[in-house]
Amino acid sequence: MTDQPVLIAGAGIGGLAMALTLHQLGVPCLVFESVRELKPLGVGINLQPNAVRELGDLGIGTEALDRIGLPAREWALVGLNGNDIYAEPRGLLAGYRWPQYAVHRGELQMLLYRTVVERLGKESVRPGHRVAGYRNEADGTVTALVETAGGARSEVRGAMLVGADGMHSAVRAQMHPAQPPIHWGGAIMWRGVSPGVPIRSGASFVGLGTHRHRFVFYPISPPDPETGLATINWIAEVTVDASEGRKNSGWFKPVAIVDFSHHFDGWTWDWLDVPALLARADGAYENPMIDRDPVPTWQDGRVILIGDAAHPMYPTGSNGASQAIMDTRALGAALVEHGLGEAALAAYDAKFCGPISQLVLRNRGAGPFGLLNLVDERCGGTFDDIDAVIPAAERSAFMAGYKAAAGFAIDTLNAAPPTIAAGAKVSPELVST
Repeated sequence: MTDQPVLIAGAGIGGLAMALTLHQLGVPCLVFESVRELKPLGVGINLQPNAVRELGDLGIGTEALDRIGLPAREWALVGLNGNDIYAEPRGLLAGYRWPQYAVHRGELQMLLYRTVVERLGKESVRPGHRVAGYRNEADGTVTALVETAGGARSEVRGAMLVGADGMHSAVRAQMHPAQPPIHWGGAIMWRGVSPGVPIRSGASFVGLGTHRHRFVFYPISPPDPETGLATINWIAEVTVDASEGRKNSGWFKPVAIVDFSHHFDGWTWDWLDVPALLARADGAYENPMIDRDPVPTWQDGRVILIGDAAHPMYPTGSNGASQAIMDTRALGAALVEHGLGEAALAAYDAKFCGPISQLVLRNRGAGPFGLLNLVDERCGGTFDDIDAVIPAAERSAFMAGYKAAAGFAIDTLNAAPPTIAAGAKVSPELVST
């Protein structure tokens, strides 16, 4: 085994899962993170059963996930008049061998960070250090060009560099200097959390409205035993004319509830009062729904992209974090098979870059929320009998197609062997150039 560590740019969910995977495989690594201090930022996200399975194989089981979220029981789309468009059980109730979890994104990141520190040591993560670029060396190593928060610059040599530095990845920008700018289709999201009473199954993900004007919500905590209130994660979304581009002062910013709540005036039913739920929030974050056009490869020599650096996608499929985790495990499996070198990166890139790039475009086309588009096209969003608008078989086929593309079709996932076999290691004899 080479003495050089694998370098990881970014200590988000993908970067930290990559560090845990490498440690499991006996490969030393070093993680660089641009922020000075990791904090539990963000709101709710979903972990699909395929990612929950991989976390379990990393020793992060349901007991740990129960502390930062709760198992999801249902996924549902509801029309403007409150009638169901589509509903299905999720996780164990759907027949998966692993649950689906709704969790707080920042708490998941901190769980992974604490686990990395416990297993690899605190020195394995360097906050306040940003990978600004890289250089593939003639001797088969790679040099990361690192900048500190204070402006100091240094070079760190490694066996490989994994770019897990997100949507604004410096590693990707060097790998693809001519990449198009960030793509925005006109959708603006406001995200926050509020105390509320869980509805339907008590752990339901509900999308309500149309493809251009919708409200999505789901609990990310169990109800408080005394008040009966859970933490409800919500996303309020409208689509505007994007022809002139994004004009406000930033892509992501905190905003007051009153800045956008008027879009949902009158969204009240006997089972949900959207204005009241919004009013109970302390604040919200405004951000556009953005992604990037796919690139032809995620590899440059001994450098590879994962997560949002490789395939930033619309969050319509609730699988961005899950895909980042899956990336790390698939890359780990390639390292076990091909060794610590370019052959493994090339095999991973050849297998996944094309299909996941297609998933990016599928999510841009509304992902599983595409059913709302069909309802709007056929009846304007209001109906009495959904079967007369979209037959049940068509709705089920639509959802099955998305699950297959995203890698969590039930039968396929349940029957699949572990991505990385228990006890597998990267063999010293397979270190390659």
